[in-house]
Amino acid sequence: MYGSLEELTQHPVFHYFSEISKIPRGSGNEKAISDFLVRFGKERDLVTIQDEALNVIIKKPATPGYEQAPTIIIQGHMDMVCEKNEGTVHDFQKDPIRLKIKGDMLYASGTTLGADNGVAVAYALALLAADDIPHPALEVVITTEEETSMGGALAVDPGHFDGRIFINLDSEEDGKLLVSSAGGSKAVHRVPIVREEAPEDTADYRISIRGLKGGHSGMSIQEGRGNANKLMGRLLYGLAAGLPYGIQQLNGGLASNAIPREADAVILLHGDDAKECEVKVEEWRNILKNELRASDPDVTIKFEKVTAASAGIFSEGSKHKAISSLMMIPNGIQSMSMEIEGLVESSTNLGVARTLDTELVLESDVRSSVKSLKDDIVNRSKLVADVLGCEFTADFDYPEWPYNPDSEIRQLFEKVYTKEHGTDIEVIAVHAGIECGIFAEKLPGLDAISLGPDMYNVHTPDEHLNIPSTIKTWEFFLAALKEMKTLDD
Repeated sequence: MYGSLEELTQHPVFHYFSEISKIPRGSGNEKAISDFLVRFGKERDLVTIQDEALNVIIKKPATPGYEQAPTIIIQGHMDMVCEKNEGTVHDFQKDPIRLKIKGDMLYASGTTLGADNGVAVAYALALLAADDIPHPALEVVITTEEETSMGGALAVDPGHFDGRIFINLDSEEDGKLLVSSAGGSKAVHRVPIVREEAPEDTADYRISIRGLKGGHSGMSIQEGRGNANKLMGRLLYGLAAGLPYGIQQLNGGLASNAIPREADAVILLHGDDAKECEVKVEEWRNILKNELRASDPDVTIKFEKVTAASAGIFSEGSKHKAISSLMMIPNGIQSMSMEIEGLVESSTNLGVARTLDTELVLESDVRSSVKSLKDDIVNRSKLVADVLGCEFTADFDYPEWPYNPDSEIRQLFEKVYTKEHGTDIEVIAVHAGIECGIFAEKLPGLDAISLGPDMYNVHTPDEHLNIPSTIKTWEFFLAALKEMKTLDD
């Protein structure tokens, strides 16, 4: 369809997607992209607000004939998950995302693409820049830190908005209209580390888990994919039976809301034990190959001698707490919906393991469409920490988004889709965190939906965006905006 990036970026949506891809925008590093959005709005003489959380709100008046239509809030987030393949040279703090086309798909080169949620930003900018698209008054809000804490949306001042009709552009499936989502919380488990001097006559070895698919901890949790942190816990527990070793480092995953694809443990072994450890690692490689043959057939474990910076090893007590924590912290699907077939109701993902000087930090992303079940997972996680003598915190809590059976905006989008495509759009709920719940809590009476094009393997370096679907969703979105003069103000 498009033979080159130069040709693709002639389309306004992909023009702006290419422009924002030049700006690093990992969660917590949004100042540059936020300032870019502010300049964009002010250059077009649009009312533009940047708040302390770096959220940006840009307002555009209604086009002629739409002055009496209700104001529409359009929302997405500017940050992205930063993951890269092993061996890929890329600094997410300063390097642009390098785009490439494969057939009908847009990829990045060895990194996450940032279509989640750069597509929303590109749609919004293309709409704000256009002078030939009919629409009601618009209030575009682009938030920060959605991928880590939803801190941007939580910090938004509701007094900035007149609208009560809300269109979120953070969905990932064409032909589907999202009307409900899960709430969530981040659970952080801190294992205190007491370090001891490394025994004499030992050498450093690294055990590496690779080849897992990973994925979004909400959208892909039902796929049963291997979690590298949990697998590393099992492996280290298995090795501890009869094999003396010391732990120097444990690290895995980069984001709590991404199923970790990789994990590493640096251990110390006496020379006579290294061969036995290699044999046991090979046994575990075969075990995981068998267990994950359907979900992660490329899983592998590597055992190699390394030269590690000496920082001592975990005491036996710290080692026990670390391995027990990896083994016992809840992970994966916790309950399925009894009302919507196939919908995950509650889950948790042990997404990050990070060794610091005095503690091992384990971060989990907890999700549920039922608040009491979300609280139950958090409580069970806290009990694990209490039993093991570890610290525990749960924060970045955000609300679920309940289904509204009387939604006017849903009905309008359903009608327009049927008119445009001759078939009904599928109305769905998802087990992912969507900012609609936060805005619904802040703006009483909010009528919200979410939509977006087909994108795949988000939160992984294999993330890719369907180009025709992106254009189709854009055209559907514009057709729906055109019909909004029929809504009651």
